[in-house]
Amino acid sequence: MSILQKIADIEAEMARTQKNKATMGHLGLLKAKLAKLKRELITPKGGGATAGDGFDVAKTGDARIGFVGFPSVGKSTLLSNLAGVYSEVAAYEFTTLTTVPGCIKYKGAKIQLLDLPGIIEGAKDGKGRGKQVIAVARTCSLIFIVLDVLKPIAHKKLIQRNWRDLASD
Repeated sequence: MSILQKIADIEAEMARTQKNKATMGHLGLLKAKLAKLKRELITPKGGGATAGDGFDVAKTGDARIGFVGFPSVGKSTLLSNLAGVYSEVAAYEFTTLTTVPGCIKYKGAKIQLLDLPGIIEGAKDGKGRGKQVIAVARTCSLIFIVLDVLKPIAHKKLIQRNWRDLASD
């Protein structure tokens, strides 16, 4: 069961529990569990989080396209322009910290677009939560590798090396 599902279950139990003196202890325990799970979404314990916790988005539509690339190469801008979804853009790296979904329709097909956080060298080893980003990217039907125009070949080779090393694991 994913962290997001656990959070939803706890919130549902809190909503259906009556608030009175007899249930205050139970509600307090639920609030503590909820706070702990929300903390784990941001920073997984032990650095060994499961593949997609905090990043995975429910699949909708007929296909899924993931934007993969280094930080600050234009993935969020591309998503905003294509899908009309707000994805924060700033002049610093790692503006996008979780997956930002968007959706477009093309010839009657509903296509989900995913703006993934930037990956860095060593992503396959978990640097910058790279394993989680790559796990979500693997669920996509198509991957758009977004590259910096000033260093396209070097970045492309690093991304390909991360994928090749993961495929051999």
